[in-house]
Amino acid sequence: MRRAASLAVAVLGALSGCSLSPRYQRPSVPAAPDSYKEAGEWKLATPADATARGRWWTMYQDRELDELERQATDANQSLRAALARLDQARAQTRMARAAWFPTLTAQANATRSQTSLNSPTYTPGKPPIGNVFTAGADVSYELDVFGRVRNTLAGARASEQASAGDVAALDLSVRAELASDYFTLRGLDIEQQLLDHTVTEYARALQLTQNLYHGGAAAIADVQQAQAQLESARTQAEETRLRRAQTEHAIAVLVGRQPADFSIAARSGGGDLPVPEVAPGLPSELLERRPDVAAAERRVAAANAGIGVARAAYFPVFSLLGTAGVESTTASNWIGAPSRFWSVGPQALMTLFDGGLHAAQSAAAHAAYDEQVANYRGTVLTAFQDVEDNLAALRQLQRESVSQAAAVTATQGALDQANLRYKGGLVTYLEVVSSENAALAAHLTAVDISIRRTNATVLLVKALGGDWQRR
Repeated sequence: MRRAASLAVAVLGALSGCSLSPRYQRPSVPAAPDSYKEAGEWKLATPADATARGRWWTMYQDRELDELERQATDANQSLRAALARLDQARAQTRMARAAWFPTLTAQANATRSQTSLNSPTYTPGKPPIGNVFTAGADVSYELDVFGRVRNTLAGARASEQASAGDVAALDLSVRAELASDYFTLRGLDIEQQLLDHTVTEYARALQLTQNLYHGGAAAIADVQQAQAQLESARTQAEETRLRRAQTEHAIAVLVGRQPADFSIAARSGGGDLPVPEVAPGLPSELLERRPDVAAAERRVAAANAGIGVARAAYFPVFSLLGTAGVESTTASNWIGAPSRFWSVGPQALMTLFDGGLHAAQSAAAHAAYDEQVANYRGTVLTAFQDVEDNLAALRQLQRESVSQAAAVTATQGALDQANLRYKGGLVTYLEVVSSENAALAAHLTAVDISIRRTNATVLLVKALGGDWQRR
């Protein structure tokens, strides 16, 4: 008997190496091109040895931005929520791993009961009322013959890795959004200075026009045009203040602060925003660096393991069961050798009819796998699109900045000439107004292009999955 039991255990142990999940292979994706179409003449950047890996925002050399990024690490609530989800995934992995070990339970009870005198189990002559004292332990262990436990654990591990990728992707997204908002705010500072200066100049022009009108050298229409121009500039200045306030509030939330208690001092001085040199590297590296791509691939692996779990449901579940303890009708001999009992042996449990439940579960597992494969391929394509979009934006915005600088120079020259011609009585004030409006619009457009260029570098970092510097 012992020999037969040992043989059965050995056979079941050998079968436990079986797995019904398909052999996992990373889904194919469109082949990565040899280079980015929009890369143009970009060259490889020289890495700075002192720059920590992944701290890509330090290349902008702005200490205030560095401090804001540091605050976002611990205070951003979205990141905290993502980290909590990762902890849940890790706990799920430990729960799945627990199935590798036996389950041991213990119980003890004491009961007093009366047996019916008409019960078939009642023995005449014996008292119908009695006590039963029991103490024992049960042990059970599932033999993973068809890989159900193994695939459940593999799926949990892959889901945990996907959650870790989600955290990294969200961290990258939050930091990119913070940098983008920060540079937008600094661009608005430049616009605010320009508009405030313009309001001052327009107020002086209005005063001059009023003086000319009172002296009989200008028409009332000139005064009205100067007044309208001044008020329009004031409106633009106030709108810029509103945009800056809302941008500042967005930054406060990203760093986990109350907007009412958070402020960033306006920075004086004009000039363009920083635009670091970009070197995106090889397209194939994108698949390895983008955390959302890695997370999508891990979800495919988890879905593949889920197919194995669904297939295993068609087969018996083999377990080893054991029970041991003591039982007696009196407390005096409850704990003693004659009161001992035990049992041990294998068990096989198989569902013979379930109304198509297992078939539906298997179909759902295959459909879930197909969904994750499609999501993975879509994520890869979107990743390449993000890089191409922002490379194109950088190239085109650089060209726009050159042409817009020329436009600023030209409109300023036209304004100077219009002022001279007006003072000489050669033109009406309408020409001055038109030239001033064109010059202001050209300056504001130049600032907007500067903001967009810097934000394009931030978005390119996000598209590449992090710093493009080679370490």
